[in-house]
Amino acid sequence: MPSTFNNLRVFPAALCLLLASAGPLAAEAAGSGWPASRPAQPRRQAAATAMLAAVSTTGGRIVAVGDHGVILLSDDGKQYRQARSVPTRAMLTSVAFIDRNTGWAAGHDGVVLKTVDGGEHWKLLRQQYGQEQPILSIWFADADRGLAVGLFGMALSTSDGGVTWTEVKLSNGDAADRHLYRIVATAGGTLLIMAEAGTVFRSEDGGKHWDVIDSGEKGSLWSATAFTDNGASTVVAVGMRGHVIRSADDGKSWQAVASGTTQSLTDIAQLSGRELAAGGMGGTVLRSNDGGRHFTLEHSTGDEPITALLKAPHGQGVLLFSMAGVVPAP
Repeated sequence: MPSTFNNLRVFPAALCLLLASAGPLAAEAAGSGWPASRPAQPRRQAAATAMLAAVSTTGGRIVAVGDHGVILLSDDGKQYRQARSVPTRAMLTSVAFIDRNTGWAAGHDGVVLKTVDGGEHWKLLRQQYGQEQPILSIWFADADRGLAVGLFGMALSTSDGGVTWTEVKLSNGDAADRHLYRIVATAGGTLLIMAEAGTVFRSEDGGKHWDVIDSGEKGSLWSATAFTDNGASTVVAVGMRGHVIRSADDGKSWQAVASGTTQSLTDIAQLSGRELAAGGMGGTVLRSNDGGRHFTLEHSTGDEPITALLKAPHGQGVLLFSMAGVVPAP
């Protein structure tokens, strides 16, 4: 397999830094076992300093994951604390919940964690320490069936809640080794995987069979959000150089949307109804009020790249997460 660090191709700049952070850990391994296998440690002012990569919500609680096994919890979007126990110091790059208690996190070294108490405590289900094959996105349909994807076409499925995983081949053609960035389930029940070189993998049978869709975009697609707009199963995806594409037919075909920025966009989320927000490099934040047909530049938070965002609880607005922790509200 090609080296992750020598062949990043068109990988997101923010995630390049996340991957690079694994280097110091590898250097520590001699004589003490793989360091990421140790439990995460409490960090002072973690919300203001931790490198965060992904965020999810469960029953009103916010769960953000990032570097050195840091998992932050907040019940109001203002005060954050670390999870009580996390059995790894691996970089965590994805987190997903199916209800207020049950969720999974995944990341470097093929690590998969599970919680059954809303993120307070986590159990290690899978690990492959020392391999340059990080999981970049994890998704579960229910308590048993899930999917995880990552670099060089790596795709894994589970039918026992993440205890065991089986390799999945998405394609036998030129797209077989595409980097896979984000799993999204549409309002129509279709699974989509946003990938390198404008590729979208699409499955209508829960991930058993996949079609390769050429979105018409040449750059990588790093995130997407799915929702219903005027009865249509709609998806809006973002990626390199500020590119945005939109589908109004459950991911079968795609149209380019002007974003008004050339900053690469790393995440997008639905806030309410047809209101969307996207964030990316240079602290860029975009908003759409018409279901992703048009975007306007709302503001820039500075030099730190936005790595994740979601709707603020108990009110309007958007919460931003970055390479330097939680971004203070503007």
